[in-house]
Amino acid sequence: MRNPLAKVVVDMPPSGIRKFFDIVSEMKDAISLGVGEPDFDTPWHIREEGIYSLEKGKTFYTSNAGLKELKQEICSYLKRRFDLDYDYNTETMVTVGGSEAIDIAMRAMLEPGDEVLIPQPCYVSYHPCAVLAGGKPVVIELKGENDFKLTRQELIAAITDKTKILVLAFPNNPTGAIMDYEDLKDIVDVILEHDLIVISDEIYSELTYGRGHVSIASFPGMKERTIVINGFSKSYAMTGWRLGYAAGPAMIIEQMVKIHQFAIMCAPTASQYAGVEALKNGDPDVEMMRDAYDKRRRYVIHSLRSMGLECFEPYGAFYVFPCIKSLGMTSEEFATKLLQEEKVAVVPGTAFGECGEGYLRISYAYSIENLKIALERIEKFVARHKK
Repeated sequence: MRNPLAKVVVDMPPSGIRKFFDIVSEMKDAISLGVGEPDFDTPWHIREEGIYSLEKGKTFYTSNAGLKELKQEICSYLKRRFDLDYDYNTETMVTVGGSEAIDIAMRAMLEPGDEVLIPQPCYVSYHPCAVLAGGKPVVIELKGENDFKLTRQELIAAITDKTKILVLAFPNNPTGAIMDYEDLKDIVDVILEHDLIVISDEIYSELTYGRGHVSIASFPGMKERTIVINGFSKSYAMTGWRLGYAAGPAMIIEQMVKIHQFAIMCAPTASQYAGVEALKNGDPDVEMMRDAYDKRRRYVIHSLRSMGLECFEPYGAFYVFPCIKSLGMTSEEFATKLLQEEKVAVVPGTAFGECGEGYLRISYAYSIENLKIALERIEKFVARHKK
């Protein structure tokens, strides 16, 4: 029998996030601080709208690009929150989570050998999606001393005549870093000069602390070359609803819809009706959850620093990225021993790129009670292993 498997897939390593949580699920009294999922239930009025759509028999396919009402609400939201103007009919589409939008955006734009600049540490999907689309991922290693922001010099150094796409993912998973107006302004002219296309993953745009989110698409000349990707999972605690969206130039969205049409057909109908309600009436829910995350953020940072771990202050998402180099262990060793000795699961920084070595991702999307127990266990572990 011939080999039935594609080499490009066989050579692709599995996600580094899942390893520890398969173990945790079968470990008594273990606490996980690794999953990037809100611990809140989807707000009731949003769930109710999904339920109501089922009760009314709205179980049909929607148009491939999504419900008209939802696309209109997406455009209203982007204008209201980030001053972005999009046509609901030609410049927006609804996807099965933000992850599908990343995948089909790359497949719609990449030719074999096109280079994709991927600042790391970052979400695990960008690299494999670029490979599967025939592109060549080029990693830009972000540095702790720059608060894990992409600098102008780093961007210029990575560009070649084959560079086509820059992935920007801020607020960032796993670091919690953000890029504010001045940070983005510093790289816009480089993007324009080199005619780059930007995939801007803004899934954590509502989860910023002390400062508002700025989309790179809002800069002059950038809307025409940016695909804005967002969704409902993080802001509205709707992970299982699998609902996201993309907004961008009509010529690119048209091709993304074509791929979506053949691979997916459409996003779940009940989820789309729930999404309309979320965007119309969900602002108070977002504010409540953001305030809760902010309290947890400050508590976790203070606790980690008190135990002697270096930790820059994240201003977005719901992760901290402490440095554990002082303990003389690799990220994998630290995470493995912590799980074995104290039954606490965190994610090694290397799950998000090789430059994550020496760091851990800790999620604070958990109750203060669970965070307190877990951090007490981590403190004991650190004290025991200090050199």
